Amino acid sequence: MIPGVDQQVWCVAALLGTTLLAIAANRSNKSTTVVYGATLVISLIAFARALSFLVAHAEATEMVLPIGLPWLGSHFRLDALAAFFLAVVNLGGAAASLYGLGYGSHESAPHRVLPFFPAFLAGMNLVVLADDAFTFLLCWEFMSLASWALVMAHHREADNARAGYVYLVMASFGTLALLLAFGLLSGAGVGYGFAAIRSAPHAPSEAALVLALMLLGAGSKAGLVPLHVWLPLAHPAAPSHVSALMSGVMTKVAIYGFIRVVFDLLGPPGWSAGIVVLVLGGATAVMGILYALMENDIKRLLAYSTIENVGVIFASLGLALAFQANGLGLAAALAFTAALFHVLNHSFFKSLLFFGAGAVLTSTGERDMEKLGGLIHRMPLTSFAFLVGCVAISALPPFNGFVSEWLVFQAVLRSPDLPQWGLKIMVPAVGALLALAAALAAACFVKAFGVTFLGRARSPVAAAAGEVDRCSLAAMYGLAALCFLAGILPGLVIDGLAPVAQAIIGHRMPVQANDPWLSIVPIAESRSSYNGLLVFVFITAAASLAVYFIHRFASRAIRRGPAWGCGFADPTPAAQYSGASFAQPIRRVFGTLIFQAREHVDMPSPGDPRPARLTVDMHDLVWERLYTPLTKAVWFFADRLNQLQFLTIRRYLSLVFATLVTLLLVLAIWS
Repeated sequence: MIPGVDQQVWCVAALLGTTLLAIAANRSNKSTTVVYGATLVISLIAFARALSFLVAHAEATEMVLPIGLPWLGSHFRLDALAAFFLAVVNLGGAAASLYGLGYGSHESAPHRVLPFFPAFLAGMNLVVLADDAFTFLLCWEFMSLASWALVMAHHREADNARAGYVYLVMASFGTLALLLAFGLLSGAGVGYGFAAIRSAPHAPSEAALVLALMLLGAGSKAGLVPLHVWLPLAHPAAPSHVSALMSGVMTKVAIYGFIRVVFDLLGPPGWSAGIVVLVLGGATAVMGILYALMENDIKRLLAYSTIENVGVIFASLGLALAFQANGLGLAAALAFTAALFHVLNHSFFKSLLFFGAGAVLTSTGERDMEKLGGLIHRMPLTSFAFLVGCVAISALPPFNGFVSEWLVFQAVLRSPDLPQWGLKIMVPAVGALLALAAALAAACFVKAFGVTFLGRARSPVAAAAGEVDRCSLAAMYGLAALCFLAGILPGLVIDGLAPVAQAIIGHRMPVQANDPWLSIVPIAESRSSYNGLLVFVFITAAASLAVYFIHRFASRAIRRGPAWGCGFADPTPAAQYSGASFAQPIRRVFGTLIFQAREHVDMPSPGDPRPARLTVDMHDLVWERLYTPLTKAVWFFADRLNQLQFLTIRRYLSLVFATLVTLLLVLAIWS
């Protein structure tokens, strides 16, 4: 039997029931095992049903529940697009639940996490299933509030309360933008249901305004620059398995909302929409990875890296809009499939990396990479899993990150087919930005792995670290295996995404299963092809031969001795290459413009016993130039409006009368 929307709704009901169970038993010693075990089972069931719906190319199913607005009810729908994102959400939820079975035993305040974890999963599922504007917005806000409660779980720690406040403000702003967008789509008697919105005509000016509002609403939740400021604050503040869900899954729910409205409900796009989304995506990718390179906090580094990957996805969606507007169906399907593939890939390797960071935090109590080092000897299993995630997110073959970014560049190479000169110029330029972002990402994760796991321990806690529990390791290695399988067998993933592209774009990529040797051919063999399995075999054979010849013929000729310590007989671990020194060349190239970085050297004169000091001043220009003035303006007007609380009764009545007259005049003129 093909799964329908009713079965997915029952899974959501089970998650909400688990929330009630967590509230009732949050002081029990076994509550952690019960709650995470229940969410693991429910998420696996929901994932299996969504995946089987997608593989079977099933027809969309709908249902209406008698809740919500009295005359509307709550509409839910399961189609190919929803099934794909439900698979992403529930696979991420299952991995986080498995990780939580071990990680949760170290949680200092489980009663602040357990009730909201299944509620967060339920909220994300409901957003994807919603089929009317009211239900979508209600579930979106429910998802935001549940995740905010998880961010505030450790509210007594430094800066966590500020992170929760900024997240709540940005989430409210995003919901307001979405409310206005759906108001435009549903206005003038169209109705709140997505089916009515989909069939109604939309003027070009209305479509442009809805696109802008969706970029504000969904873009703020996804992490588009300059709406990203909450993300590097909130993701590190949450428990690590929740950080993995927020970064690897919740941002994808925001991308789902953007695709649902812009690609599905708005109708055929204009080519100018493609330029806007494309440029924003390219700028976001470069800015996100530059911020990540400057970070020494491993969880903040991973959060900024999410911004880069969101930029890659939006750039690919912009390409799909541009190709679709010009009737280039196959190229649009290629770009759209690349975006969905990267959505899936990012959920794999970013969840894996956050799990690895959580394991390091559990074992050492440190997030600062400058206080770590040498963990490959203390945590070898975690180190290997984290290394797989670093290779995958750096877009290196044969792992999955390479395939999706390679497909994006294959779509970029189709830009000469576009008729508009603006697109002919902008697409290669944004392609160059994406290539720069990919190179910087590789440098960023060489730094992340090298400083954290290699070398010597820089602190006593790093020297005393130990391996984490089996559940945490199982979650990490499960995701590492998925990164590997999606990289060497990408054709299966591309064929699995075909129903989504067919439903949204109207075209699909060629069937990849028919190609010999499990190769993938995005457009035609004369243009490009890739075989992840053969690349893996070649890399394995070449590495094995290199190791054999080195040990067989070169090892005996090597004279071993103590490592040169730069003139120091016994160098301290602090003399090792640090994260700051690794980022210094990048900072000197880009920092002057992007961060207004300034280096100050205090070099004492000969005979002065003071140590030499190097200090670096860096500025977050987005925060200082945009949000700080905006905050001051809000406080200024709030202080002025505060005077209204101290008016006399006579003045209050006069104000109410003037407001009523003004509204009546506006209505009279409007009508």
